[in-house]
Amino acid sequence: YEDDDVFLINKPPGLVVHPGFNNYTGTLVHGLKYHFQNLPGDAERPGLVHRIDKDTSGLLMISKNEESMTALAKQFFDHTITRKYYALVWGDLEEDKGTITGNLARDLKDRKVMRVYEDEEIGKHAITHYEVVERFHYVTLVTCQLETGRTHQIRAHFKHIGHPLFNDAMYDGDRIHKGPDFNKYKQYVANCFEMLPRQALHAFSLGFVHPKTKKDMYFEKEIPEDMNSVIEKWRAFAPQIQKW
Repeated sequence: YEDDDVFLINKPPGLVVHPGFNNYTGTLVHGLKYHFQNLPGDAERPGLVHRIDKDTSGLLMISKNEESMTALAKQFFDHTITRKYYALVWGDLEEDKGTITGNLARDLKDRKVMRVYEDEEIGKHAITHYEVVERFHYVTLVTCQLETGRTHQIRAHFKHIGHPLFNDAMYDGDRIHKGPDFNKYKQYVANCFEMLPRQALHAFSLGFVHPKTKKDMYFEKEIPEDMNSVIEKWRAFAPQIQKW
């Protein structure tokens, strides 16, 4: 979607949003600078109102002028923008709905990773609401709604409660957390990892008030093929796995 004030894309997995460590070229920001002139905001992150991780797919919004940047940034600050994600997590969640809270800050041993701190003086307050969509006994498909937008929030929060995202290497999701100790099952999971070589996380919906027209705007984008194929595989094979 594009108008005079905002620009939305469906970011594919693997696309880095802005230059950073080991990612100096070929980012979304490079593309924005090529296609647009005089985008607002930081010269290093022009037009970016929010971000999603390199290997997370889904909806991302860019502001095209200072007025829209200010208005949208305020909506993010006030937590009035609606953002929902699909996530495939390890294990069988006890509750159909829940809320994960916990301050997030860099891990002292690995600065690339965020972790939850019980001390309220450390890190930034973070709240993630989730709802179970479908259970596959060994993994669970959930939707997540962010009340706050911290770095790696969903990934760190689900690891904290013992249900890391499927194949999330940074947060211990790239190993088997639940299932039978059979070689056949291990090969099955390995095949799923090959089909989805990234964390199973997709930003599928985005809702906000248009900065100029003041109309409610809402967008959805279906789960991409790589993640959907693994979900379909679990849907088909989970009942069989329980019989192994």
